[in-house]
Amino acid sequence: MSLLVCKFGGTSVSSPERIRGVAKRLIERKRAGHKVVAVVSAMGKTTDELVELAQSLSQRPSPREMDRLLSTGEQVSMSLLAMALEARGFKAMSFTGEQAGICTDSLHLGARIVKVHAQRILNALSSGAIPVVAGFQGIDEQGDITTLGRGGSDTTAVALAWGINADVCEIYSDVPGVYSADPRIAPRARKLDEISYDDMLEMSAAGSGVLQMRAVEFAKKYHVVIHSRSAFTSEAGTLVKESSPMMEEAVITGIAHDTSEVKVVIRAVPDSVGVAAKVFSALAANRVNTDMIIQNISDKGFTDISFTCPAADLARARDVIDKMIPEIGAKSVDIDDSIAKISLVGTGMKSSPGVAARAFATLGENNINIVAISTSPIRLSIVIDSAQVAQAVRCLHSAFGLDADEVFEERQLSAEEIEAKLHKGR
Repeated sequence: MSLLVCKFGGTSVSSPERIRGVAKRLIERKRAGHKVVAVVSAMGKTTDELVELAQSLSQRPSPREMDRLLSTGEQVSMSLLAMALEARGFKAMSFTGEQAGICTDSLHLGARIVKVHAQRILNALSSGAIPVVAGFQGIDEQGDITTLGRGGSDTTAVALAWGINADVCEIYSDVPGVYSADPRIAPRARKLDEISYDDMLEMSAAGSGVLQMRAVEFAKKYHVVIHSRSAFTSEAGTLVKESSPMMEEAVITGIAHDTSEVKVVIRAVPDSVGVAAKVFSALAANRVNTDMIIQNISDKGFTDISFTCPAADLARARDVIDKMIPEIGAKSVDIDDSIAKISLVGTGMKSSPGVAARAFATLGENNINIVAISTSPIRLSIVIDSAQVAQAVRCLHSAFGLDADEVFEERQLSAEEIEAKLHKGR
């Protein structure tokens, strides 16, 4: 018998039919002899709709009140799933983040988990119930509701799995697992049977949206095995775990891409000590997440400083830089929102020279210009024009021998097909 935490994303619980499907999946796991705990996200686009509702009343709503509002989405899902389980004759108990013992710091809209007191969950399991926990939320020392940021339900699930010493944290979504690239733009991408924590962290940071980066960080720190799998089929997905010698045989594990960043260039910055520190300290103080940073060689005492950041942070970044320009004596600022970042990730890169040379040659042969480059021991990131992102991913995927024999085909499943897939093999 295994103890499982099963997390279901917004697509998986977006309608009563799909909630019934999730209930069937949990019942199947329980009938197979496992103890199961469910963690759920808000239904479909509920969070986006709540954000729009708040913004219709206030341009800058209080972060504290936003957390209270946004937390209701997951509470709806948890209650409905508990009802669906009970309608099938299985005891279920729903829990908010607070009731599940998810304790966080006090940073509203992006809190971090500091402790997990999951005794109520363990008590519910002992009573034979299936606990259903609202993801994405917790409680701080002042007793205020907090939320964990986009994708925070993944982090809830991993933290809860650690808190109750679960054997595996199963994260269900509308994709069958982790692929060597986004199969929607690289149709010959391969589904990976397993991937190391380090590679998955780099993939998540570089734009792969399968798992939230913070959830993978938590899993690595506390040795929680994640199984990323489809909510609509019974096939095995991808295990995220400690690396093994077999994992390190491949030079490149996968290729991620990100089109959500912009490039900011501060022109004619005086090349003097401490200027860069002033700029990036101010950006950090205003919660701007900078990614790649490039400083040109000084010319006549002046240089250009470039950095990339999420488009969502651009307004704050622009406010900071506009104030800094007269202070540091720079000339102007340019914004380029037509960039994309391509990242090659693989633990094997550490002992395999020539990865960068092959990547650059491949892009050159395909007339793809490189705007910026950043490296780590297991990642090579390249900024290019966003219009060429699909071409770049495909040619690099082929160049590094990642192509599968089969071609991925994506289409929207009907409710009847989803129901049939849920029953297949049971």
